[in-house]
Amino acid sequence: MSHGGEADRPEDPSEHFEGYKIGSPEYRRISISLFLAGLATFALLYDTQPVLPQIGAHFGLRPDQAALSVSVSTLGLAVALLAVGPYSEVHGRTRIIFASLFMAGLVAIGVGLAPTWEVMLMLRLLQGLSVAGLPAVAMAYLSEEVHDSAQARAAGLYIGGTALGGMTGRLGVSGLAEVVGWRGGLIGMGVVALLCAVAVWRWLPRSRGFIAGESGLRNLAKQTSSIMHDKVLLGLFFIAAAGMGSFVGVFNIMGYRLEAPPYNYSVGVVGLIFLVYALGSYASAYAGKMAGKWGQRSVAPWAVTVMIVGLLLTLATPIWLIILGLAIFTSGFFATHGVASGWVAARARAGVGATGQASSGYMFFYYFGSSVFGALAGTFWHAMQWPGVVLMAGVLLFMLLGVTLILKRIKPLGAR
Repeated sequence: MSHGGEADRPEDPSEHFEGYKIGSPEYRRISISLFLAGLATFALLYDTQPVLPQIGAHFGLRPDQAALSVSVSTLGLAVALLAVGPYSEVHGRTRIIFASLFMAGLVAIGVGLAPTWEVMLMLRLLQGLSVAGLPAVAMAYLSEEVHDSAQARAAGLYIGGTALGGMTGRLGVSGLAEVVGWRGGLIGMGVVALLCAVAVWRWLPRSRGFIAGESGLRNLAKQTSSIMHDKVLLGLFFIAAAGMGSFVGVFNIMGYRLEAPPYNYSVGVVGLIFLVYALGSYASAYAGKMAGKWGQRSVAPWAVTVMIVGLLLTLATPIWLIILGLAIFTSGFFATHGVASGWVAARARAGVGATGQASSGYMFFYYFGSSVFGALAGTFWHAMQWPGVVLMAGVLLFMLLGVTLILKRIKPLGAR
């Protein structure tokens, strides 16, 4: 049995590989490896989020300025995805994942040691560039290595793993910050990420379903044109931007809200709000299961509706209602993202091909939305406090709901 350190190789045309089925040892190794990879990637990408007030106080920044430490990282990731996705179509998936994880862990340690705000921003940009490997190729890897009967479930489980990863990272940083300060929290997550990278390198199975595509700018332009002419893929890209933009905007500012009067909670206590990510993990896996049964078109509008209900509940003043709203909002977001990201890979595989490029395009818009609206939420908070943040996120979500209803009316490829 070979370990994940082996290079990708194209599938032998004489060997018909149908993909690993649920319950097989390889499927379990994929599930564990991508969970750990998701934990490391999404912990590092957002590890400054729970300590934004502390970073702002240390460097003398406004909330919208401090939020740039999240936005520049996601912007760097968005840009990198445009190159990593097409590169993976020719050179394979797993080596990209390994290199990305190791580099991101090293840069994360540097972020915790950054002497100035400007250096921190530069390193956060580099961190975003370095973590691009996993989100660029994970869905393409799953679509190639997992049996068709398990596609929707595998996508839901992967997104659920990223939800738990994001929760673990944020809780870890906020908990460490309570004891050793925000710098110690960031450095600690960098060390954890390196340990995860070693485990993924050892356990992730090499690709068997990957078939190298054509290289060259002409082929890249052809595939890009095909993707951008697919109305369903364009709609899913909008879902990525609007959904993630509203989600990150809400969580970027929630720390400021709960550390201010009348709540006055400490950074460690505020970090506990990320426990709601556990519900997001379950919701993503459940939505994937439902999508496998009823189809993505039917599930997506309901998932967005759940987000809207949760967002509106956060307008309440009692803390228990705020937490309930965040839990519902988070569940809806990860259900939406799990369904949409799996839908992209399935749509591309059935139509335009280039699953890696289509998936990286989805993730580009996902993180572009995070960068733009995550920072814009700080401006709305500064002008209108929490109702302003809800207004921004609510407009995005109602537009998103409209798009899902339009996509529901478009027939699947091959349907009569």
